[in-house]
Amino acid sequence: MDRLKIGIIFGGSSEEHPVSVKSAREVAKNLDTGTYEPYWIGITRSGSWKLCDSPDGDWENGARPVVLSPDRSVHGLLVLEQGRCEVIRLDLVLPVLHGRFGEDGAVQGLLELSGIPYAGCDIQSSALCMDKSLTYTVARSAGITTPNFWVVAADEKVDSGRLPYPVFVKPARSGSSFGVSEVAGEEDLPRALEAARQYDSKVLIEEAVAGSEIGCAILGEPSAPIAGEVDRVALSHGFFRIHQEDSPETGSENSTFIVPADISEESRRLVQESAKTVYRALGCQGLARVDMFLKDDGQVVLNEVNTLPGLTSYSRYPRMMAAAGLPLSDVIDRLVSMTLHQKKR
Repeated sequence: MDRLKIGIIFGGSSEEHPVSVKSAREVAKNLDTGTYEPYWIGITRSGSWKLCDSPDGDWENGARPVVLSPDRSVHGLLVLEQGRCEVIRLDLVLPVLHGRFGEDGAVQGLLELSGIPYAGCDIQSSALCMDKSLTYTVARSAGITTPNFWVVAADEKVDSGRLPYPVFVKPARSGSSFGVSEVAGEEDLPRALEAARQYDSKVLIEEAVAGSEIGCAILGEPSAPIAGEVDRVALSHGFFRIHQEDSPETGSENSTFIVPADISEESRRLVQESAKTVYRALGCQGLARVDMFLKDDGQVVLNEVNTLPGLTSYSRYPRMMAAAGLPLSDVIDRLVSMTLHQKKR
């Protein structure tokens, strides 16, 4: 039987480019090449698309220029080399992109135009989950508690004296804690706003939530999602920002992951059911990681939703799924099967 031709897109021009490359390398280690024929499509920091042999090492050198054709009759890639154009038809695409242009609905829109089935959330749910203020608005309508928050537009002035410190200031549409600051008092607010605006003109100010940082990995269709094990992020100081550290593969500077989380069975079920509720309300499909806070009184408060969570060797999503009996190779198989099943509908 012919192998399925899978385009795996990684890299990207967002600040999360290095994380995406690491995620793609982990996918490569866990991809069954007896079943799948991978086409590695790396996007450089400047936005150039390259067809390369693998995401390992210096993948940009020797790679061929490639574009994803929006022409549905092509249904795949156009490889451009020495004035010639080679057409490669793809069966599906697995995006392994994080942040802007990968997790916000942009590449999903291009894939919709191309007619190629793709794994993961669609345009609408990707855009909703990328914007934390929209995520909170929809989650609240589904009965999920969120932090109190305020949206700050570009160049908008903030009455710093009216905020209930401590607060967190963050870009509304970014990930991996880039541009996030914990603010203890109003004297630090201007600097925090400036840091957040380096990544997004729309900024969110959130009231700090006292509780444990909890996560839940979700896999599947909205009608019957599967919850992975719940994890807890144990912090020694500061806040979780492992993807910005120098050598996260050897351990975090301020955090450790406890999987399964050291919480009661009642709390574990509540976290998993809350994560599924959020997943459904936001229209997610394929996969997502739902991050929450678990307060001392047992209440769950939503933090954020990652529609293309990190898949690196140190990432939380694959750890939670593996703890539930689904290693990354099985997660990939299920994503592919689910994507092709949806195509037939």
